[in-house]
Amino acid sequence: MHHTDLRGVPSGYDVVVIGAGAAGLSAALFAAIRGARTLLVEKSGFVGGTSALSAGSIWIPNTRHAAGVATSDSADNAERYLQQIIGHRADATLRAAFLKAGPEAVEVLEDHSEVKLRAYPRHPDYRSELEGAVVAGRALEPLPFDGRLLGDALRLVRPPIPEFTLLGGMMVDRTDIGHLLSAATSMKSLLHAARLLARHGRDRLSHPRGSRLVMGNALVGRLLYSLIRRDVDILTGTSLEKIVRNRQGRVTSAVLVSGGVLRDIGVDAGLILAGGGFNRHADRSLAALGTDAQWSSVAPGANGDAQDKALEAGARISDRDLSAAFWAPASIRRRHDGSQAIFPHFVLDRGKPGTLVVDVNGRRFVNEAISYHQFALEMLAQGKSAIPAFLIADAVALRKYGLGMVRPGGWGTRAALADGYLIAGDTIEELALGLNIDPGGLRKTVDRMNSYARTGRDLEFGRGSTVYQNHNGDASAAGSNPNLGPIATAPFYAVRLYPSDIGTSAGLVTDETARVLDSGNRPIAGLYACGNDMQSIMGGTYPGPGITLGPALAFAHVAAMDATRTLSGSSRASGLS
Repeated sequence: MHHTDLRGVPSGYDVVVIGAGAAGLSAALFAAIRGARTLLVEKSGFVGGTSALSAGSIWIPNTRHAAGVATSDSADNAERYLQQIIGHRADATLRAAFLKAGPEAVEVLEDHSEVKLRAYPRHPDYRSELEGAVVAGRALEPLPFDGRLLGDALRLVRPPIPEFTLLGGMMVDRTDIGHLLSAATSMKSLLHAARLLARHGRDRLSHPRGSRLVMGNALVGRLLYSLIRRDVDILTGTSLEKIVRNRQGRVTSAVLVSGGVLRDIGVDAGLILAGGGFNRHADRSLAALGTDAQWSSVAPGANGDAQDKALEAGARISDRDLSAAFWAPASIRRRHDGSQAIFPHFVLDRGKPGTLVVDVNGRRFVNEAISYHQFALEMLAQGKSAIPAFLIADAVALRKYGLGMVRPGGWGTRAALADGYLIAGDTIEELALGLNIDPGGLRKTVDRMNSYARTGRDLEFGRGSTVYQNHNGDASAAGSNPNLGPIATAPFYAVRLYPSDIGTSAGLVTDETARVLDSGNRPIAGLYACGNDMQSIMGGTYPGPGITLGPALAFAHVAAMDATRTLSGSSRASGLS
């Protein structure tokens, strides 16, 4: 049941979960599945957090779905792969717990809730050149979900980024985009596109947005629907004010605040923190991330307040990570209503033929086709010379692949030029002057890139040299390298790129059962963390698609399981043994 008034909920629960992103929704659901009386608390008016804005990819090796798309995988393979990337930046026992709990979490969700997943037919690990990497099987996605099943609760789901939708709120995923781009040449794609448009047209007669939920919205919608069906109490507009511990140090209650009203809610089994990390924290974010908060891609609520309450209770934040955050290059644009649109450049344009990225000197500084996290780390390493960086495309590339918020086919080019989001020039030199970068430097760089396009080999950065990079290129393009193509057809276009944080890696230090540890490395009894409130098991590295959501679901399962072990048999009667 959804509540907005703190006075309307009981005075105690078995499990209280703070934060209603995918991690918190999952933790509450796992607890409810195990028969626990559960309260889910969210400070904003929406559930879903940053997960609702994401692609919804979930990286978990060796699930029941892997066999359908992968020839072979194993926990040993996954561990070998992760060890090469992560090294000693994170605790290996947490990694082992994830590899064991991940497949279990998927089974519990699919067998006992409305969450349904599938493996992407092909979605390579980001470091596909390393031993133990796979081309498919580890990356899962939620099946599209009919949001009409939620009834009035559909308004609780945080809407997707407008720039990732079409026609005023129609959500599309990778499969849909492929069909829309092929609608003119494939009858199957034409029918798929026609069904999408017809459904959206019906939706708009009765809903303010499309009700066919895909990607992160589908995952959030399915989790929320599952909680509603289990009659779990959900409290929005409410924050955690204090964590209360007894003389023995065990967490016994959570003081919650809403609209000036404070209530002490008893916690019998466990308090699970899933507040989304500290990307928007007033103090810690600047110190840890060092970038402009206005470039952040995370949802507004991720301000680290739940972590702060844990720190007051004796917890500590991890400090072994390669980076305190996960990153992506993003372009930024002012919307008509004055709000700011932030568009992360994940895969759609950077690695395609006919594009390149340069710094203020007109020089390349990075392999444009590497993962978004690695790419943005290179921007940060270069410093001011590459912030902003400039993503350049010729006319052919822009029409074929789009450029940031300019869609494939060139849709939106005129408006983007008018508001300055997109810069154009009839020559490379003219484009450079428009960007205020060195024309001679850019001309030399473009000439060099065109020579690489002819030979198919990038002699500077090796662009297009791995399975992952090729996957994000264009196999149908002319030339031997799907990531390289000539930058030759005027006009030439560019957008500015900034390093945008997409989630925090540093978080509360926990043990392998997701129990929060104090400064002496002792568990704080009854206190758990998962999602971005927990330190990443990836140690600030980014091995594959969905490496935040995969561990989020796995450790939500682990936390709920550990917390509910203390419950009596009668409390667990409706759940799992």
